[in-house]
Amino acid sequence: MKNHFIFTLSGPDRIGIVEETTSIILKYNGNVDASKMAHLGGEFAILTLVSVPTENRDELQQELKKLSDKGFLVAFKNTEPDGEQKYKGWLPYRIQVHGADHEGIIHNITHHLAGSGINIENMDTSMVQAPMSGTPLFTMNAVVVVPPNMSYNTWNTQLLKVCDEVNVNCDITPYMG
Repeated sequence: MKNHFIFTLSGPDRIGIVEETTSIILKYNGNVDASKMAHLGGEFAILTLVSVPTENRDELQQELKKLSDKGFLVAFKNTEPDGEQKYKGWLPYRIQVHGADHEGIIHNITHHLAGSGINIENMDTSMVQAPMSGTPLFTMNAVVVVPPNMSYNTWNTQLLKVCDEVNVNCDITPYMG
């Protein structure tokens, strides 16, 4: 029988941390079922869904905890692989936002989505410098799921209004995977 858990690691960026981490998981017959990894500032962060034979889970987690001796923050959260069923039948959309960076963009958009009952499946944000002026530009790419009984025109119109209020451009398209 397989056991599933979320494993997070964050700490100083260096070459080889992904290889080291996945080597430990493999040593205990574990598998990375899904992951997100990113260089943020001078740090590196890993967020993974790990599956492992139940009899190996505790040993695997103890081995991964040893990475804290190398300056990493390590955490675990048990989960079930069928958590995706919670939003079965909901409609997926991609939301892409871009514009001049300023405080509150993420909060305003996510506040609206949460208040509308729309779930964020994943979201990536970043800031880059405009090529000519050097102005900080904000970008956000998100995949959300919308309740099947919610009118597309209603939530789409309301979200575009929020984006106008925070002075960013927003594109909403069906998400095809």
